[in-house]
Amino acid sequence: MTYCLALNVDRGLIFCSDSRTNAGMDNIGSYSKMHTFTWPGERMFVLLSAGNLATTQAVVKKLHLDIDQGLVPNLLTVTSMMEAADYVGMASTLVQRNQASRDTANTSFEATFIFGGQLGGNSPEIFMIYPQGNYIHESSEHPFLQIGETKYGKPILDRVIKRHVDLERAARCALVSMNSTIRSNVTVGPPVELLIYERDSLSQGRRLYLTDDDPFARDLSEHWNEGLLLALENLPHFAWEKPAPKDTEDKLAQLKQQIKQTPQVES
Repeated sequence: MTYCLALNVDRGLIFCSDSRTNAGMDNIGSYSKMHTFTWPGERMFVLLSAGNLATTQAVVKKLHLDIDQGLVPNLLTVTSMMEAADYVGMASTLVQRNQASRDTANTSFEATFIFGGQLGGNSPEIFMIYPQGNYIHESSEHPFLQIGETKYGKPILDRVIKRHVDLERAARCALVSMNSTIRSNVTVGPPVELLIYERDSLSQGRRLYLTDDDPFARDLSEHWNEGLLLALENLPHFAWEKPAPKDTEDKLAQLKQQIKQTPQVES
């Protein structure tokens, strides 16, 4: 399975993806699902992929080959993000048709993509491109898109992500969304890739590659666990309960001890 997400806030874009692929419990591998296309000062695109690995790899290869061979349209000739999304959708459906025509086992070659970036002086945008080649734009109320195993990481995005949220805070929220998914579903796993793009920079942005034992990733996960337990402890008590004295330091120490004693889900 897969989990990828993209956020579009006032200061820029956030892209986050896991790297686990699963073709059965005895055939698990790691492949990057984040692909970037950057022409500094002119345009910057990011493609996140979910679905059939052969399809996603073939689509990425076609996007590069079309540029190298000067075929039109390509990512260097499109004049808007919508035109670029149309082009990626057409490339995806073409690859799927070609693969299906050679198949005799009724295999699903479907793939779904999140495509985003910025072109020239236009506003940054993100799109979800369906296997059929059509696409949707993120909404103003919920300026994020997800593909793959979306349900575990969606609640925090619904509560936190708005246009005005600071770029770095949005990036931490994306990592927490990914962390929640990894802990709840073993088919989603590290390494996790995170890309932070500053609006109007037209650069490749800041890209992080976080393994399972990365100190920053572990610290973020532990702090999130502690915060959840402390928030639960601070919820209003029922009328018949006798609340314990509110000593935050002692309570946090107890919660940390609980976390250490709680069995961790292996990813």
